[in-house]
Amino acid sequence: MEHLGGEGENAAFHRASAAEGSRVCIMFDQNLLRRKTCLVNSPSQNQLYPNMAAEKKAADQKTTDKSTARAWEGLTPALSEWMLDAISSMGFQRMTPVQASTIPLFMGHKDVVVEAVTGSGKTLSFLIPAVERLLRVDEPIKKHHVGAIIISPTRELATQIHSVLMSLLQFHAPSAAAIRPKDDEDEEMTDPNAPPRPTFPASTPKVVPQLLLGGTTTPAQDLSAFLRTSPNLLIATPGRLLELLSSPHVHCPQSAFELLIMDEADRLLDLGFSDTLQKILSRLPKQRRTGLFSASVSEALDQLVRVGLRNPVRIAVKVKSASGAHDKRTPASLQMAYLSTTPRMKLPALSRLLTQLPTTPQKTVLYVSTCATVDHYQHVLSEVLPKQFKIVPLHGKHPPNVRTKNFGRFVNSIDSSILLTTDVAARGLDIPAVDLVVQLDPPSDPKTFLHRCGRAGRAGRRGLAVTFLSKGKEEDYIEFLRIRKTPIAPLTSPAIEPTEEEANEATRKIREVLISDRALHDKAQRAFVSWVQAYSKHSASSIFRVQDLDWEELGQSWGLLRLPRMPELKKFQGDKLLGQQIDWDTFSYNDKKREEHRLEELEKLKASGGPKKRAGDGKTPEERRKDRAWTNQKDAKTTKDTRREIKLARREHERQKGLTPEEKAKEEELKRMIEIVRQKGEEEEFEGFED
Repeated sequence: MEHLGGEGENAAFHRASAAEGSRVCIMFDQNLLRRKTCLVNSPSQNQLYPNMAAEKKAADQKTTDKSTARAWEGLTPALSEWMLDAISSMGFQRMTPVQASTIPLFMGHKDVVVEAVTGSGKTLSFLIPAVERLLRVDEPIKKHHVGAIIISPTRELATQIHSVLMSLLQFHAPSAAAIRPKDDEDEEMTDPNAPPRPTFPASTPKVVPQLLLGGTTTPAQDLSAFLRTSPNLLIATPGRLLELLSSPHVHCPQSAFELLIMDEADRLLDLGFSDTLQKILSRLPKQRRTGLFSASVSEALDQLVRVGLRNPVRIAVKVKSASGAHDKRTPASLQMAYLSTTPRMKLPALSRLLTQLPTTPQKTVLYVSTCATVDHYQHVLSEVLPKQFKIVPLHGKHPPNVRTKNFGRFVNSIDSSILLTTDVAARGLDIPAVDLVVQLDPPSDPKTFLHRCGRAGRAGRRGLAVTFLSKGKEEDYIEFLRIRKTPIAPLTSPAIEPTEEEANEATRKIREVLISDRALHDKAQRAFVSWVQAYSKHSASSIFRVQDLDWEELGQSWGLLRLPRMPELKKFQGDKLLGQQIDWDTFSYNDKKREEHRLEELEKLKASGGPKKRAGDGKTPEERRKDRAWTNQKDAKTTKDTRREIKLARREHERQKGLTPEEKAKEEELKRMIEIVRQKGEEEEFEGFED
């Protein structure tokens, strides 16, 4: 974990109450975002970003030990002694501006809407009040009753919040004893020298969390763990939380429920989670404290009424830039830049960027627009980029165990690594030592731009975020961001100027990979189609126009062996084979079973005459093509209907498992009555309506 430190004497941050409504607005100078450790002061960091190294001296001059406005001790008696010890042991000597404003209000029975730049300490801003409130309830929370809920939009962010909470609770003896893993108990029993495990009365206040993640466990396993451990704080993604709250064994009564916290609230309030969130809120008491936290929560303020906030206090933490502007929406320690180039030059430019920085980035996050693009690039980037960088893929369609494994590989890597990912890793994740963020594709949702860039420059650590734009119409995105108060400047240091030879070499290397296995060619085709579909759905559609794309240039930049068949290319009159001469009949899969199947299909096609006109059928090639399309469509519909029936059967089975004996008896009685009515109707002949 990192934090914001150092407040100067010359008004490091100011609080002001707005005339209308409750609002706390905090401004702090860009030179005052500093990290407790020596990472900012290290020569490597100052060399890595020479444009920003000059800020360090000014920050050192402004920092003073006399300032105690944000000392943790100032919150006593609101904070317990063990909490102060935990915070100190975790390395947080002083509160960040967002923590200093949020914690007293949230603990003082106020609803809060917190908008703060990425890496500003929002997680502790809601975890500390949640823990303290649960430990200070008037009456002990009963078994199977929930006292607080924290909702996160992604598994990775929920896991991170849970990890920070567990670190805090290790300093609270009753809670630590309650959540100790069973493996520890077994070790104590086998080790005669192990100290006795402390015991506490059942009435002793404690916090017992449970992490609920879709895909890692089944709803039945989650419910079993809930009944066994009786947690009073849930950290969950929306879908799995709703499944648990739907159980009659889980209770959120008015007398016990304290807090509802939504991290990355703007993402939770958008259409993707709208229905699920409404169902969750309907199961929670209306009289509760609610907190919304995000770097761009203002985008969702019009939807706050749906969340049930009552006259909330809005806390906005903004950066005061060198020019004196108070509306900068990104950390001052983060340098944001763009690089305009042609599509074929993007990968060579990325390679140059990684090697021309004064110090090699330890960790880089590379964002692309779709999951299929990740699947394609993970096989080819290692051939195009410098060999010293390890490529770690991560996207939302990976199985949960793969996502967890790959994310851990990147976080714990000691080598120079690149996390190749989609927007699944754009929000809230506090990944240590991220020096560089590269957006190969600007996000379809402009709100995500801020979150992507925020993976670097967290809590005062120097960071660089570079966005690649194609020359021409896409450069209007710069003005678009400026209007949204997220200005970016051209990347001037280091100067990135790839050559035509480098672009040709990158295309050649990618094609060598694709030609080695037809399966990789198929992935490249799917990736390109998915990229075009995402591009066509960009919210800034007047800037990102499919009509303006240079298809041959794009095909070369992706290293494609041919352009795929897609509606957008119907009127394209250029070279769809991209200058490649490939015998597609002999282009094989490395997987033997797939290759056998391909050869069988090829033989059937040849036996039937293939695309050529067959004697006696009386049909043109176009008519046969339509027939095949209709047949494929019919087969696809049959497959879809079968899958739907299987899914409905599974749902019905799960529903039946959740019914009580009384509910099952009522359902059987209803079925029996319906059957009687149906039989009676079949016996009687319909003779028309009476006059």
